[in-house]
Amino acid sequence: MFWNMLFSTLGGLGLFLFGIQIMASGMQKAAGDRFRKILEMLTNNPILGVFTGLVVTMLIQSSSTSTVMVVGFANAGMMNLSQAISVIIGANIGTTITAQIVSFKIGVIALPAIGFGSLLNFFGRRRFYRYLGQTILGFGLLFLGITTMSNGMIPLREYEAFHQMLAQFSRYPVLGILCGAVFTALVQSSSASTGVIIALTMQNLVPFHAAVPLVLGTNIGTCVTALLASIGANVAARRAAVAHILFNIVGVILALIFLKPFTELILETATTVPRQVANTHTIFNILNTILFVAFLKHFTALVCRIVPGEDLKVEFGPKYLDPRILKTPSVAIGGAKKELLRMAGIARDMLDESMQVFLRDDLKKIKHIEQMEELVDGLEKEINIYLADLSQHSLSSGQSKQVAALMSAANDLERIGDHAENIMQLSELKTEERLPFSTTAMEEIAAMYEKVASMLERSIRAFEHEDLEQAREVVSEEDVIDDEEKILRKRHIERINTKKCYPGAGVIYLDLLSNLERVADHANNIAHLVLEE
Repeated sequence: MFWNMLFSTLGGLGLFLFGIQIMASGMQKAAGDRFRKILEMLTNNPILGVFTGLVVTMLIQSSSTSTVMVVGFANAGMMNLSQAISVIIGANIGTTITAQIVSFKIGVIALPAIGFGSLLNFFGRRRFYRYLGQTILGFGLLFLGITTMSNGMIPLREYEAFHQMLAQFSRYPVLGILCGAVFTALVQSSSASTGVIIALTMQNLVPFHAAVPLVLGTNIGTCVTALLASIGANVAARRAAVAHILFNIVGVILALIFLKPFTELILETATTVPRQVANTHTIFNILNTILFVAFLKHFTALVCRIVPGEDLKVEFGPKYLDPRILKTPSVAIGGAKKELLRMAGIARDMLDESMQVFLRDDLKKIKHIEQMEELVDGLEKEINIYLADLSQHSLSSGQSKQVAALMSAANDLERIGDHAENIMQLSELKTEERLPFSTTAMEEIAAMYEKVASMLERSIRAFEHEDLEQAREVVSEEDVIDDEEKILRKRHIERINTKKCYPGAGVIYLDLLSNLERVADHANNIAHLVLEE
């Protein structure tokens, strides 16, 4: 009986988690995977931030994932602390939707949903229908998991020790909070933890007053994911993680202080324990959100005091492209050039950080590099659209030439960003596969990178100051870099042939050389633009 109960519970939990994952994946794809862009378009309005966090978490069905994304944006400097806190607060409300769904005793639809969802997923002609089928399939698996868990837990009715433990939770709520927090930290999902609690209540195994502290504990346990994501990150990311922890801990403490009126409020919202448990999760987060939004400014200041340091925020999107000045081409061209130089600085930083990942095995920079890649791609698009609009106005021949040069430079910088991302991916593979590189190979790569980085830096300066002499220096080095790449490639192939080098590492070495050489080509293109002007 024990093993049957254990396997039913674990199997049901597995189905529940897999159902959430499948449903979330289908919803994201059906929505066009726009939740990341929604986050990027945040304003400083905290109410909008809360709403955004709620919507995004409803789409991806995981407050932990939403919070980790927020930590990543903060680490990339694309989101300030106030924005991050408002999104995190909203995510805590969004994650309660799953509990609300499973609290309704509609397990009878589980198998029909699985069948219908599977048919749509496998035989749908349009992608939207396949994604919709995936969502329905996940929905059915979620209910099947809850039903399996609930039925598997029936034998617990006969265990006196279990009832005594629950009585302790009612008598000492702190024990229930700790239990809920630990379980949630282990499964990395407050939705799953709340689902288990609801499954227990469906069999009348957990009374309402014992379930409340367990649900409160799940809100603390879900903070672990964000805390782990912030390790080694910058000040802004650490502050976002700390804000998430404080939000939930302070809320739980206040709920404990006002536990009697809080539970009385919940009891008025529904007549069944499963519904009351789901409402506990939702109402706790709504009341907590109202409190923290009201004192958001003071809360942000407190987090900054706890985690001191400078919070650097890179402004996402164009900064110098003003549509109002398009009628003044000379000014508009100057703004576009400023934006281009900003883009050049980001692309240069991408290359530098990608090489740090390779040379120092510093995988912590990967998320930052990925965010910068999105920023560079976005800027290239915005600059070209702006310049295309500008070209519709009356321009002199010189101005038309400048516009063409700026478009060309934007394309070269975007390609440099792509090569930096390629290098990052090669570096990640090197570290994860633990591929051995000889000291000679590492020294050769470091020396090659120094030359390419110097060439890129000088081409950017030449472009900024229209320095013909520096541009000529860069152009004159193109053949030097090409020859260097050929020599290093030949040496490394010889090391592979003589078995002095591991073949897997050799492939990465050669690909990395190729990417560095291509970066030098684009730097050379930018220098040529200066000479042509």
